[in-house]
Amino acid sequence: MSDWAEILFTYDEMEAQIVKDVLESGDIQVVVNSMKIMPYPVSIGRMGEIRLFVRREDLEKARNILRAMEDTAARENGDNDS
Repeated sequence: MSDWAEILFTYDEMEAQIVKDVLESGDIQVVVNSMKIMPYPVSIGRMGEIRLFVRREDLEKARNILRAMEDTAARENGDNDS
């Protein structure tokens, strides 16, 4: 997977799905590598890891999309850095 770069590491399945959907809506291909054992909701150590990867050529675009998503969430929550 040398053509791929990790864009997200999480234990939260919902977060992983949201980020995947947002990136794919921006025409970025996403690969999900989940260590979760289905159908059991185990999140102990490595068994709970979820990693999202994008192509290296899309990494900067993906980071910009995630940054914009975080900025929007911060504004909606009333967080203000200034």
